[in-house]
Amino acid sequence: MLRAGIVGLPNVGKSTLFNALVANAKAEAANFPFCTIEPNVGVVSVPDERLEILAEISKSQRIVPTRIEFVDIAGLVAGASKGEGLGNQFLANIREVDAIVHVVRCFESDDIVHVSGSVDPVRDIEVINLELALADLSQIEKRIARTRKDAKKNKDAQVELELLERLEAAINEGKTVRQVDLNEDEEAIIKPLGLLTKKPIIYATNVSEEDLATGNQAVEKVRNLAEQENASVVVISAQVESELIELSEEEKTDFLDSLGVTEGGLQSLIRATYDLLGLRTYLTTGETETRAWTIRAGMKAPQAAGVIHSDFERGFIRAETISYEKLAEIQSLAAAREKGLIRSEGKEYVVQEGDVIEFRFNV
Repeated sequence: MLRAGIVGLPNVGKSTLFNALVANAKAEAANFPFCTIEPNVGVVSVPDERLEILAEISKSQRIVPTRIEFVDIAGLVAGASKGEGLGNQFLANIREVDAIVHVVRCFESDDIVHVSGSVDPVRDIEVINLELALADLSQIEKRIARTRKDAKKNKDAQVELELLERLEAAINEGKTVRQVDLNEDEEAIIKPLGLLTKKPIIYATNVSEEDLATGNQAVEKVRNLAEQENASVVVISAQVESELIELSEEEKTDFLDSLGVTEGGLQSLIRATYDLLGLRTYLTTGETETRAWTIRAGMKAPQAAGVIHSDFERGFIRAETISYEKLAEIQSLAAAREKGLIRSEGKEYVVQEGDVIEFRFNV
């Protein structure tokens, strides 16, 4: 399951956003730092309108959407890499996620205290990025010290040492590991280190209700910074998200329309996360269930089958495939077969977004 860690300075709206995204979460959104001592974890279903339509076509007994896990990690402060504000514990929690959602305060409020005394999103981002970089630097330096001894007589260790020294230099120049060009072999070498500035990051700019549709100057500053860092930006309003919880689907649509937006923050955040991580969704459907499955972009049919069960990958024969759009248009799997619209794809087929697949395999 995909895991996204929600981080940020204290009082930027992390726990309010988390509670809104995961309606049954128990995170305490209080107006003081460190109200979230242990990371709160919540699993949400990924909204996908295609599932309802496929379930109608197949007369499915149930619908199973794919899911994403959000981890609400307590607020970081300057000095976190050295243990300030329970920093070591929180940094360890970040190492375990697939992507970081960095909530940045882009709204003014006299009622909500800012830990630094004023709203400055670029400064806030730099505080946290510096702590993540310092944590990475400490880890890289320790690894260099261990590797240097072996590098004198071991060629693999020498290659690793050169890579680590390159990363050390990049961080000292103010870069993130994300900004360093690495080949596949180099990626594999550093993967066990779980470097924090290597993780894909989305800046969730938390704005007031009035700025949700258009953003504001603070959001533009974050966009400019994200462009330099190879990061993504999503404009959200934690306050709006918390209000949406109480509304029916029809009321939600009307409320969002009145704000000039077409979707809530959850959909925006999930879409951005999928794009950032290069994820795709394929679908299976039948009388028992209609289900969504998440895979990496570029994954071939046998590996995609393995997401369902390892036996599917080992015994893969073929993937009987049709695009969601074609099936939704014709409204019948039987009719699709009669018209020859269902393709028989082999081991080299790269699964596409929205493919509806039935796998054939030997047990």
